[in-house]
Order: sequence, then structure tokens, then C-alpha cells
Amino acid sequence: MKKLAVIIAALTIGAGAGVAFAQSSAAPTSAVTNVEKWTTKQWNRAKREWAKDEAKWTDCQQQSTKQNLTGRKSWSFLYTCMTTKS
Repeated sequence: MKKLAVIIAALTIGAGAGVAFAQSSAAPTSAVTNVEKWTTKQWNRAKREWAKDEAKWTDCQQQSTKQNLTGRKSWSFLYTCMTTKS
């Protein structure tokens, strides 16, 4: 009886971990979508952080300009560019 309880507990924990993994792997896509809904205050906070990496920030901004992205459309691009490891 105790073995059955242990097996059920292990399966429950394993299933929960799978759900958590699936949710975390989907987060970047939903985060990019939500960037366009950020407030200016949220955006400015992110820009201050990203600007600390001057080379990458400059490169991402140049790419955004070349693609003629402006306003909140550029926010999604810049977010992706800055948060993607290169």
C-alpha cells in the first residue's frame, strides 16, 4: 500500500514538472506579445537595463531602424533582440 502511494506521488510530481516545463518554454512568445502592451515606465526600465550592454543595444537599435520599425512595434523587436543570446 505504501509503495502504491509513493508511485502515485512520484507520478503526480513528474506530471506537474512536465506542465511547468511546457509553460516555461512558451513564456518567451507570450512575453514578446505583451511587450507592446507595456507601459512607458516598464519600457524605460527595460531600456535602462539593456543599455548597460552598449554594443548589443546599439546593434539591436540599428537593426530596428533598418527594418523601419517604430513605436511599440520596435519594442517587440528590441525585446527579442536583447533577450536572445547571441
